[in-house]
Amino acid sequence: MVGTSRMPSQVTDVIGPRRQSGPSGSRIPLAVKLVWTAVVLIWAAAYWHQYGLKNFLYFCDLGNLLIALGLWLESRFIISWQAVGLLVFQILYDIDLLGALLFGHHATGGTEYMFDPAIPLPVRALGLYHFVVPILLLWAIRRLGYDPRAWKWQIVLMVVVVPINFFWHPEDNINFARGIGHEQHLLPSWLYLIGYLVVVPLVVYWPTHKVLERWCQPNDGPGHLAWHDPQTEIR
Repeated sequence: MVGTSRMPSQVTDVIGPRRQSGPSGSRIPLAVKLVWTAVVLIWAAAYWHQYGLKNFLYFCDLGNLLIALGLWLESRFIISWQAVGLLVFQILYDIDLLGALLFGHHATGGTEYMFDPAIPLPVRALGLYHFVVPILLLWAIRRLGYDPRAWKWQIVLMVVVVPINFFWHPEDNINFARGIGHEQHLLPSWLYLIGYLVVVPLVVYWPTHKVLERWCQPNDGPGHLAWHDPQTEIR
């Protein structure tokens, strides 16, 4: 049981864990924060107009908003959380789009809309943020450190969001809630959903968590990770 005297610092730490401050007191340059915020505002307005509210249930779209928050707060927790949830799927998106551009073939699916002439070209161009996000997240984690709680919080988000995707607008297959790339028909849909909720944490989130632990090691020397102080975790 934690005493009430510790609660304010703990709540603050969940949102914006202790930062490794440089001489200027900030690890994320103001220019990065301003540019990303401007991009997100333009992107959000365009996507809202083109696709509506449902589109913001994609992990990548939720991620854009949370990344902006994480950059301003310089929160290793938020940035780490988004890295665990987004890196693998963003990279798969990039591979699929590049494969379609270069070879005319979609490896995993999910980027077909980028070639849909019914969608205005400027809106489709905004989808290129998928190439920026992995680089931005990895860079930010090297600046802020990695929070090892991130993969658990991503599982919580997945367990909440994916069932919503499964039942609401199932025809859009948001976050692959109905199948990888396209709706699958090999398994009963309910069994696929359960499998998704079990397999993705084991095959995607946990390995990404371990890779990000290693990614942070060079910051502080062998054997020491730029982690969140476990004594400040909520109990």
